[in-house]
This record gives sequence, structure tokens and C-alpha cells, in this order.
Amino acid sequence: MELTSKNEKPKSDLEELEKSNRTPWLERKSFRTTLISTFTALSVVLGYMLVYLPNIELITLMIFLSGFILGKRDGAIVGFFSSFIFVFFNPYGVSPLPLFAYQIGHYCLVGFLGGMTSNYLNKKDFFKPEEDLYVSRVLVIFAIIGAVITFVYDIFSTLIGAIAIFGTLETFWITYIIGLPFTTVHLIGNTLGFIFILPGLIQLLYKMLDLSGEQ
Repeated sequence: MELTSKNEKPKSDLEELEKSNRTPWLERKSFRTTLISTFTALSVVLGYMLVYLPNIELITLMIFLSGFILGKRDGAIVGFFSSFIFVFFNPYGVSPLPLFAYQIGHYCLVGFLGGMTSNYLNKKDFFKPEEDLYVSRVLVIFAIIGAVITFVYDIFSTLIGAIAIFGTLETFWITYIIGLPFTTVHLIGNTLGFIFILPGLIQLLYKMLDLSGEQ
């Protein structure tokens, strides 16, 4: 019969101890809360830093990144708090209520979409954050996502804003055409940000949080 030392823990206890020691950072609620707060603060700060540069912003990218790292639910939470704080305390004034509600809903969806994109890419062989994300397939996906998010936001925010302020749908096209140079800058800026900035930040956070081994 096999004897066991008094100081030797049963195998099941040892397995539980080893499992707890390998617990990913993101499974710790306190750490997730800290990251949600950090992403929210960064999104708001970057929003205010660039607020006086017409249609140049990084808040969309940061909220999408938060969802990519933290998942759909927490990305939506970051989107909600970031947009609420930034829009409500905007130096240019608070948006009309319908536009205000749309902006919050839009950025919640941006964070949610970040989580969906992460789930999708982590199943693909070409997605290798521990090596290099500056590969054509990843960059094309990020470029399309950044462009679509921005285009949809500009269309609907202009539409809702025109109706909320002027009360008629006819003013939408006039408003959109007049603002076309600004929406073009917004579209190009966000698309380039998703191509050149987002992959590097994802790689950095994957290394810092040791996420590659958890996927």
C-alpha cells in the first residue's frame, strides 16, 4: 500500500492550487474593474486632448480596444461611461437628447464590437499577437471595421442632429454635404488609426497581460 506523508497535500488540492496560481489576470474581478476604469479614463482624456482638432479623435479606437481586450460586456460598459462623460461635459455643449442617446448607444456598440472581433480573430491562424499583427489580413479587417464604424456614426449623428435641431428631414442632406470635408477627415483619420495604432496596442497589451497563452 502506498503511504502518503502528512505534509503532502492530496492530488486534488495540489491541482486546485496550481490552477489558482495560473488564474489569468482578466479573471480577477478587481483587476477587470481597474482596467475598465483605466480604459474609460484614457478614452475621456484622449477625447478632451483632441477636442479642438476637428473630427480627429481616438475615443472610438480606445473603446474598441477595451472590448477587444476585456470582452463584449466590459467593452460596452467602457463605451457607456466614456461617451456619457465626454458628451455630457463636452466643451462645445451637450448634444440634444436624441443625439445624446444615439452617441451613447453607438459607443456601447463599438465596445461590444471590439469583443466580437476579438472572438473572431482569436480563432484564426493568421492572428498572432505574440508575433506580429501588422500583416495584410489583420490590417484589412481593422481598416474595414474602423471605416464602417466611423461612416455609420457620421451618417446617423448627422441625421439625428438635423432632425433634433431643425425638425425636418430635408436639412439632413444639406448638413451632410456642408460637413463632408470634416466627415472625410474623420473617416480617414479613424481608418488610419485602426491600421497603424490599434495592432500595436493590442500586441502590447497581450504581452503585458500575458493573454496569448489564454486564447
